[in-house]
Amino acid sequence: MKFKENKWILLIVLSLIWGSSFILMKRGLVGLNPYQLGSLRIIFATIFLLIVGFKSLAKIPIIKWKFIALTAFLGTFLPVFLFAYAQTGIKSSVSGILNSLTPLYTMLLGALAFGFSFRKNQIIGVVLGLSGCFILVINGNSGNSNTNYFYIILVIIATICYALNVNLIKKYLSDVSPLSITTGNFTVLLIPAIIILFSSGFTNVMTQTTVQHSAMFVILLGVFGTGVANVLYFQLVQITSPLTASSVTYFIPIVAMSWGILDGEMLNPLQFLGALIILIGVYMATRK
Repeated sequence: MKFKENKWILLIVLSLIWGSSFILMKRGLVGLNPYQLGSLRIIFATIFLLIVGFKSLAKIPIIKWKFIALTAFLGTFLPVFLFAYAQTGIKSSVSGILNSLTPLYTMLLGALAFGFSFRKNQIIGVVLGLSGCFILVINGNSGNSNTNYFYIILVIIATICYALNVNLIKKYLSDVSPLSITTGNFTVLLIPAIIILFSSGFTNVMTQTTVQHSAMFVILLGVFGTGVANVLYFQLVQITSPLTASSVTYFIPIVAMSWGILDGEMLNPLQFLGALIILIGVYMATRK
């Protein structure tokens, strides 16, 4: 399979998986609090990754473990809890839309802190994508005047973490396999996640039917939305540029809004316009 085909297949699959993650978080929060959801998501992902990738841990050079730990906390630990907490105050579709800020921060941090260069068409693509994102945010939230924008700030912080993470991986872990990076990340996070889970009062509610039902959605979120998705994402980072890899977040709002429609949320013409502008931005940012 050609490189170009690999890139687009990875982008599409990741968009479908991560775009579906927001509705899974919404379902998980029905019976769990954000700390329980975040920690269970990490624990389920770690179990899955240790089953499929335990042997890959031996392939990580000792000198690289400091970067594995750093990317684990920046790229997974903080965003997992920030997104879970944010979705207690904003819609899942709005959360997915705001995730599209990641490429902007990836480009800015890559240029300012990591010395990466970007072409004119990539900059234009980012600007177009963010313009479409702005339209979606304004119109996607127009029906909820009581939104606390503190939750929006949490998502923005999470996207900055993602941007730092993708640049760190490209600069310091390009020679480590995606499976090794992902399995190493979650192995580092397992103990902290267990501590948070049992400090959140989970043992007092774990036998409740609602909690067990919500946990089923978190299993899907952990295995596919976190474990499988991260392996694919790190593969995309290694075969493309950080900006191209982060452009997967342009497709995510489309998928997130589609789930929103199925869940009873309606879109207006301006939201569809925003989605179209985002797709144009993806094309501009990823074409050679």
